[in-house]
Amino acid sequence: MSDISTEKYIEEARRGIANPVLQKALVGLQDRFGRGTAEAYRRLPEGPDLRIKAHEIREKAIANLDVLLEILADKIRANGGHLYFAETAQEAVDYGLAVARRNNVRLVVKGKSMVSEEIGLNPALEAAGIEVVETDLGEYIIQLAGEKPSHIIAPAVHKNRHDIADLFVQKLGIRRTTDPPELTHAARKALRAKFLAADMGTSGVNMACAETGHITTVSNEGNIRMATTMPRVHVAFMGMERIVARLDEYEIILRLLCRGAAAQTMGTYASYIGGPRRPGESDGPDEFHLVVIDNGRSRILADPQFREMLYCVRCAACLNVCPVYGKIGGHSYGFAYSGPVGAVVTPLLTGINRAKDLCQGETLCGACRDACSMNIDLPRMLLALREKLAYGDAAWQVKPASRAEGLAYRGWSWLIRNRRLYELGLKLAATGQKLLPHRKGMLRRLPPPVQGWTQSRDLHPLAEETFMERWRRTRKS
Repeated sequence: MSDISTEKYIEEARRGIANPVLQKALVGLQDRFGRGTAEAYRRLPEGPDLRIKAHEIREKAIANLDVLLEILADKIRANGGHLYFAETAQEAVDYGLAVARRNNVRLVVKGKSMVSEEIGLNPALEAAGIEVVETDLGEYIIQLAGEKPSHIIAPAVHKNRHDIADLFVQKLGIRRTTDPPELTHAARKALRAKFLAADMGTSGVNMACAETGHITTVSNEGNIRMATTMPRVHVAFMGMERIVARLDEYEIILRLLCRGAAAQTMGTYASYIGGPRRPGESDGPDEFHLVVIDNGRSRILADPQFREMLYCVRCAACLNVCPVYGKIGGHSYGFAYSGPVGAVVTPLLTGINRAKDLCQGETLCGACRDACSMNIDLPRMLLALREKLAYGDAAWQVKPASRAEGLAYRGWSWLIRNRRLYELGLKLAATGQKLLPHRKGMLRRLPPPVQGWTQSRDLHPLAEETFMERWRRTRKS
């Protein structure tokens, strides 16, 4: 698995908030894609309710996942391809390395793939002496910079054209220019040579279809198509949940995926791949391998509370509307997946205690559910994770994140069930709040241990008269 730094969430979030380039970029991204996605859903011939249909399709696929994967495997093998089920990230990486060694691979061109980020494919190939080149423009930029993606579909959103110009001067040896077409041309020229020399291409999988026995990759640059057809070997890495049963269902998912990702009717390049090049065909690899990855997904599948997370197609629509992601950016999340999807799936894959800040950092505003192309109830699962952190959970090996907090809530539960003590407590709090700093009738600062509530906002003070007191007074009068 790739490097995990979820423990640095708060530290990285502060760094992101203080980055003016990132802040400007995130505003532009959310303004464009967030608004555009809502409009794209409205323009669907079936209307936004198609998302409900997509949810049902994904629910059915996940409920029959074992059968669909077996059908897919049989059809890909019948077409001359190879299929390997990897239980762990290491098994998936080892299989990719074995294929590369068997074919004497020296250069790999890589189509954009978040699951390969999840399993740490690039570092493993490089450690084996194999050159790996990202071919998506955004991924290529951050690879040259030695960084990680900050967005699922816009990995270099945290960099502006001046940053990229400086990077290309240093890494590609071009004359300095900040003109986007010229910068794109420089990257294209460098990548074209890599495409022509590559021994192996790797990619992710947007979705697989059991009925037809193929996978699909979607992009706007054509790079994935070149990475999967020009080298003599193609290895595709797929999270085991990325499958539907029939082609008509497949079409619905892809239409919504593109609208959720970039407010597009359809991505520019959609490639259907089911095996190696056949006799008489001029394009395609000599070998095709599909690696189906579990890496913790079976555990999610077995839990009714979180199974819905497997419906996700990683379109990034939730990132494009999330107010938290819109302030802190993707690097804060410390793993391949950021935003609301990362706040749920990362704790489930890497450890709930380890990634506790991610699910506790979300606002629960519900914008992610409204934007989700698959109509997934992310806020419900965020609350379920918080519940486990509050009380612990043996099945997920979760220890209570704060025993003091748990005791405080138990005390609060006892207090509100004792009316007279509760009203006495309110009276004491109303009196005590007069000693706290005020500004324009608002409380400026609360004392420890609840001072965090007023770090970035003022609070209304407690009313001088409670509702119950007013109720009794009104009834008497």
